[in-house]
Amino acid sequence: MKNLSKSYISIATIGVISSLLFACTPKNEPSKKPTQTTPYTLLANQEARLNIYYPVKLTADTSHLSKNQKDMLIVLIDAAEIMDNLFWQQAYGENKDTFLNKILAPEVREFSRINYGPWDRLNGDTPFLSNTIEKSLGAEFYPKDMSKKEFAEAKFTDQKGLYSMVRRDTNGDLVAIPYSEYFSKELQQAALLLKKAAKLADDKSFSNYLQLRAEALISNEYQVSDLAWMDMKSNPIELVYGPIETYEDQLFGYRAAFEAYVLLKDLSWSKKLSKYAAFLPELQKGLPVSEKYKAETPGSDADLNAYDVIYYAGHSNAGSKTIAINLPNDEQVQLQKGTRRLQLKNAMQAKFDNILVPISEQLIAPEQRSNITFDAFFANTMFHEVAHGLGVKSVLGSDQTVRQALKEHASALEEGKADILGLYMVEQLLAKGAITEGVLKDYYVTFMASIFRSVRFGASSAHGKANMIRFNFFNEHQAFSRNEHGFYKVDMQNMSKAINALSNKILTLQGDGDYTGVAELVSEMGTIKSELQQDLDKLTAADIPVDIHFEQGVEVLGLWL
Repeated sequence: MKNLSKSYISIATIGVISSLLFACTPKNEPSKKPTQTTPYTLLANQEARLNIYYPVKLTADTSHLSKNQKDMLIVLIDAAEIMDNLFWQQAYGENKDTFLNKILAPEVREFSRINYGPWDRLNGDTPFLSNTIEKSLGAEFYPKDMSKKEFAEAKFTDQKGLYSMVRRDTNGDLVAIPYSEYFSKELQQAALLLKKAAKLADDKSFSNYLQLRAEALISNEYQVSDLAWMDMKSNPIELVYGPIETYEDQLFGYRAAFEAYVLLKDLSWSKKLSKYAAFLPELQKGLPVSEKYKAETPGSDADLNAYDVIYYAGHSNAGSKTIAINLPNDEQVQLQKGTRRLQLKNAMQAKFDNILVPISEQLIAPEQRSNITFDAFFANTMFHEVAHGLGVKSVLGSDQTVRQALKEHASALEEGKADILGLYMVEQLLAKGAITEGVLKDYYVTFMASIFRSVRFGASSAHGKANMIRFNFFNEHQAFSRNEHGFYKVDMQNMSKAINALSNKILTLQGDGDYTGVAELVSEMGTIKSELQQDLDKLTAADIPVDIHFEQGVEVLGLWL
């Protein structure tokens, strides 16, 4: 892509520029001094990977905000940067600046910053820098010398906890150290910033949430602030903040990683979306699975809103960028209050324009390309998040959550469930007349094109695994055909049948807490087969980016002008 290649310094000039930059690096800054004399270098045959992220400026109209609100945004972004630094510690361990300053080439340094370490997150976490060992499945959440067997046999407090780091005590035994203790200094600073922002908040419910979230950082108890977050309805500024998702823990899926989003609510779009959450209880009853797997009642207080995101930090900013959020993850809060679904409209539009449309031109049959629409992409993404509220959260006949039972496979299966049930919801709501934009074919074909987009995220991503499973399942059920030119065409009737069949399979696996069954599904269908890889190689050859990355911050937003 011309506009992509122009946004980067050419590979040929990296050596000259990097040597000048390294020569000019200040020598009296302890925090930036490299700890090894030999810098990291890019491994052979990795140059093409440096251009897989399309640069996007995260801007938004802030002219309607009060002075207090603008000042608050600056404070919230400062607080988000603390989450960013904490995630570096969880994902990589070494000080961020120490690591990055060992990389001389600016383009390689930027790629390392996007990946939060020397492993390519969209290529199965393979190393791309010299002197790099394989990434630990447990990231930095567990001791490197700990085996799964040792963990299973050990007995210690908060063993499967979301908010603790597992370490060894002086006797070499495993212990869990609460985040509030392990990251005490940083979380104390973050709490002070949230309290400062609370004083600047014009919206009382948002101010209350910020206060409670600040207290949660210190107490390591997040449920009260999650409940308060669910009660916010009128705040024009939004913050998602703290240890949230467990994707980074690929060993067990137990530990939550630090992240943050700072967002501005799009009031007009949010008003259009508000009607859909009310359908959840009815849609739960109609799920294509036995009654016992849909006995739970989704919370009725769920809401659905659209936002312009203005800052990503930590886990949310690592590798592929989230374009929709469904929170909180606390199963008790979900059953009591439901969840909130946040659609990140500006990030979504950037992916649609610069990635999905070019992909469709390479892989979708010409006669179905007109069915690729932003409305369908937005809705499919939105209902993916809504669908997280469907199904069951606890294993049938057990006090164990699905997340605990399925361990490291829980995230991939949950993402697969949300994708497939999102399509189920679209089909049902179109039939009811609740959705009035487009026709079912738009949603199916756009969904098919989006599979190619997400499969490129690789096997280390829960979303990538989910898409591989779904692609192979659809292929077995002839939900699409592929002609001699490598163009894919959706079969509407078979697609509908495949959606019901996969929905039934996933909901049953979750309800039964069937770890072995899920492991077999991932092993058999969670891989990219040769024909699909050839088609994905077309996208690389066409210089279509895999994902986006951001130029962001107070200067980009013009908040200091």
